[in-house]
Amino acid sequence: MIKIIAGTGHRPEKLGGYNDEVFIRLIALCKVSLQKMQATEVISGMALGFDQALAKAAIELQIPLIAAVPFKGQEDKWQPQDKERYEHILFQTSSIVYVDLFEEYSASSSGYSSEKMYKRNQYMVDHCDEVLALFNGSASGIGNCVNYAESLGKPVLNVWKS
Repeated sequence: MIKIIAGTGHRPEKLGGYNDEVFIRLIALCKVSLQKMQATEVISGMALGFDQALAKAAIELQIPLIAAVPFKGQEDKWQPQDKERYEHILFQTSSIVYVDLFEEYSASSSGYSSEKMYKRNQYMVDHCDEVLALFNGSASGIGNCVNYAESLGKPVLNVWKS
C-alpha cells in the first residue's frame, strides 16, 4: 500500500538554533515517525529546520523523497553551510517540484513571499495521505498547513511533545 507523508515543522530558531546536534536529533525523531507511519514516499518543503531533517530521514531510510520547493532560489539568502546542506539533499531526492510553476499554486508576487510558502504547503497536503508535523501551536505557516490538512480530513501526527 502506498502511503505518502508530507512534513511541516518549525525553523531552527524555534528548535534550539542552527546547530548539528539539534539537526541530528530531529532526523532521529523523523525516522522513528516515518517508520511508525509506514511511509512509502515523503514530501518535504525543504525549508531550514524540520523540513530538511525530514528529508534527510527519508534519504537515510531509503524512502523516495519529493522536494516540494516553493520557488527556484528559496535558498538565496541562506548562510553558505545551509545552502550546501540544501543542495546535498536536493541531489539525493527522487524528484524536485518547483511548486510556483503550477498554475493552481502560483503566487501573485515574484521572489520570496509568504504566499509562496503557503502555496507550497497546500501543494504538499493536496498530494499526501498524511501529515507529519512538528508544531508548537503558535500562529504560523505550520499552523495553517496543519489546519488545511485537517480541513481535508487528512490525519496529522504532531510530534512536538516527542
